[in-house]
Amino acid sequence: MSRIGKKTISIPKGVTVSIDGQTVSVKGPKGERSWTVAEEVEITQGDDGLSLAPRADTQRARAMWGLSRTLVDNMVVGVTEGFERTLELVGVGYRAALKGQSLSLQLGFSHEIDIAPPAGITFAVPKQTEVKISGNDKQAVGQIAAVIRKLRPPEPYKGKGVRYAGETVRRKEGKKK
Repeated sequence: MSRIGKKTISIPKGVTVSIDGQTVSVKGPKGERSWTVAEEVEITQGDDGLSLAPRADTQRARAMWGLSRTLVDNMVVGVTEGFERTLELVGVGYRAALKGQSLSLQLGFSHEIDIAPPAGITFAVPKQTEVKISGNDKQAVGQIAAVIRKLRPPEPYKGKGVRYAGETVRRKEGKKK
């Protein structure tokens, strides 16, 4: 029995949900999202919100039950509140700037790195060493944050690099004479 799958998904005010077969569409103030639920899972809309249930008692149906509930809940949260990741640039000369919609990064290479935002993703640079990535798709926000972090991951000796806000980097001692 999936503990996650059993929970109903509450629908806040201002959000409309439509179910067409296995396709769930969610519309809210921050945009519109749709996703096709796996065939092993049945989705119903009631007064208290959306509820999901497995069609059969197989391992795959139980796995898809919890996954589908989480993905549909993330769509509802995404169109109401949205998702945000914050990256910190640590290092001498490491800085970020916006060029129109795209993000321009100076990470110690001989050239600048320009990153165009995917559809539905916006960049913000409150400080030169801080980048905020926001959007209504949790997967897309996390993916673009991981791509930016991979350009210059934090190194263990001086801690320089691009890191998530609040991430701790394990430091190494270095050489001794």
